[in-house]
Order: sequence, then structure tokens, then C-alpha cells
Amino acid sequence: MKISTKPLLRVWAWQKEAACRGMDPSVFFSPVSERGRARRRREEAAREICRACPVSGPCGRFAHTSQQEYGVWGGYTEKERRSIRRITDRK
Repeated sequence: MKISTKPLLRVWAWQKEAACRGMDPSVFFSPVSERGRARRRREEAAREICRACPVSGPCGRFAHTSQQEYGVWGGYTEKERRSIRRITDRK
């Protein structure tokens, strides 16, 4: 395992510019019982925030490389990230 020599703050610096910083995480992460239309509405609200975010790219890459299973990251839903992972795993 390769250990990063970058200072930890630099690795996470993109987060300080995030549009979601300080927001209620429930906008990005679903409650256990959330289904159907309610889930799609919440995800679309989260994606709208991500569309205006200056660091949605680094956020999405972080979610992909760290295999985040839950929530909306960089404008990508859990389902979208699973699809991307399946496609990239085939290569």
C-alpha cells in the first residue's frame, strides 16, 4: 500500500469550496425508509446543488476512488456510481 506524502489538508482542500459545506447531510443521504418519488426528489435537489458547485469534479472522483456506496457525490447518485463502477471494472 502506497502512503501519500501530501499533507492531509491539501488532499482534502477541495472540500472547503464545496457548495454543500455546512448543509444538512439529509439532502445528500437518504433515510432508510425513503423510496420512489421521495428519493428521486431529494436526489434531484442534491444534484441541483452539485451542478452549481465549483468542486463537483473532485467530489465525484473522491466518491469513485473511495467507493462511496451511499449518497449523492459530485452530482452522481448511488445507482449512477454503481453503473460507472461496473463499466470501469470491465475494462
